[in-house]
Amino acid sequence: MSSPLASTAYLNGKFMPLAEANINVMTHAFNYGTACFEGIRGYWNEGRQQLYLFRMRDHYERLVKSCRILSLEPPGTPEELNQITIEMLRQDNPHHDVYVRPLVYKSSLAIGVRLHNVDDGFVLFYALLGKYIDNQSGCRCCTSTYRRVDDNGIPARAKITGIYVNSALAKSEAELNGFDEAIMLTHEGHVSEGSGENIFLIIDGQLVTPAPSENILMGITRASVIKLARRELGIGTIERQVDRTEMYIADEVFMTGTAAEITPVGEIDRRAVGAGGIGPITAKLQELFFQAVKSELPAYAHWCTPVYQSVTASR
Repeated sequence: MSSPLASTAYLNGKFMPLAEANINVMTHAFNYGTACFEGIRGYWNEGRQQLYLFRMRDHYERLVKSCRILSLEPPGTPEELNQITIEMLRQDNPHHDVYVRPLVYKSSLAIGVRLHNVDDGFVLFYALLGKYIDNQSGCRCCTSTYRRVDDNGIPARAKITGIYVNSALAKSEAELNGFDEAIMLTHEGHVSEGSGENIFLIIDGQLVTPAPSENILMGITRASVIKLARRELGIGTIERQVDRTEMYIADEVFMTGTAAEITPVGEIDRRAVGAGGIGPITAKLQELFFQAVKSELPAYAHWCTPVYQSVTASR
């Protein structure tokens, strides 16, 4: 699914070879999961010979909010982090899709569980990431036996590295049982999200998705889909509690995320969703989304940050 391809990384204020961007085994974040991160996709537009970073500022704004929850100090403003990211990519000059990973982490070489009196660090690198779920005709999902961590346990609205143990347990359970992905419920038994994706149902021509109160990450792809559906298709979105069995009888189901993009769900708990493949509304949203991320929809060009200066601009 993923493999390193970069030669350059950025660690605590310096660009350096990726192979040298290492941390000590005593690093607090390595031992306790005390870090926040983002995943930012960059899409290569062959026709324009341009790499577009999708909603990069929104990702860095969310990173700053995650840092606030975990008592971390971000290394700069979202705009400053944008510029560091662009400079890193320009140094390597990739002409293909990329996946950018910034992390703010507790960097002290210290044993002891706490968030206070611990130094902070920052690392930025990128890698190749293909299809996160390799089943675009309709992935097979199961309801996980692992419940989604509650906001009063580990705040789900922050992308905290330690919370992804919850996701890893659910993901491995699903794959080892022959499914592509897991769907986690809240402790009250309502649908929350996948191991790394938000989830949408299409019921009677409307999008239905779990509300922020259902321990979901407030996904940036999620927000993009809601806007595309409303503006381009005239389809509204209802955010509310969703029962497990509603997924079985929905007309269509799909998952969204930076890694997952828009992934149709064809089966849940061995029950076909709709006709069992990608539905017509999901297909249209996919088409719109992949046009938007390559800056091919003028109304959403502001979502895409170009990495390289155009020939005209450089003259």
